[in-house]
Amino acid sequence: MRKMSSQVDLINRDPNVLNNHVQVMFDDVLAEPEGAHSIDCVWRNSFKCFNCGRNVCYKILTFICGLPIALFWGCLFAMVSFSEIWCITPQMRCLHVTLYSVKKILSIVLSSNYLKIKKDKKKFYSKKIKVFLVL
Repeated sequence: MRKMSSQVDLINRDPNVLNNHVQVMFDDVLAEPEGAHSIDCVWRNSFKCFNCGRNVCYKILTFICGLPIALFWGCLFAMVSFSEIWCITPQMRCLHVTLYSVKKILSIVLSSNYLKIKKDKKKFYSKKIKVFLVL
């Protein structure tokens, strides 16, 4: 069981590598093939605009929405944990105890009838069935 840390790591913010697929860089989005190059200053400034726009927009969105969304997910996972601990696990245990007898009875019935069914199946498939076409 993991212990909850009292400190947050401000350097490595994705220690479990959950969002590696989101790392989008300029070269992943824009590329000019050989023979179709823009002016160097346009390409250089496009790189700067892309990075600046991505960074500023992300920071604004996280500033406005980060805390409410974190609170929402915290509450949601608290409700999921509560449901599992206080509702679902006890219900599953109750079903396990209640259905234990049914499981035993079914295993006895099925095991006793299994040989009969196997024998009947063998008998059925061993018969040669003839089909006649009548015109």
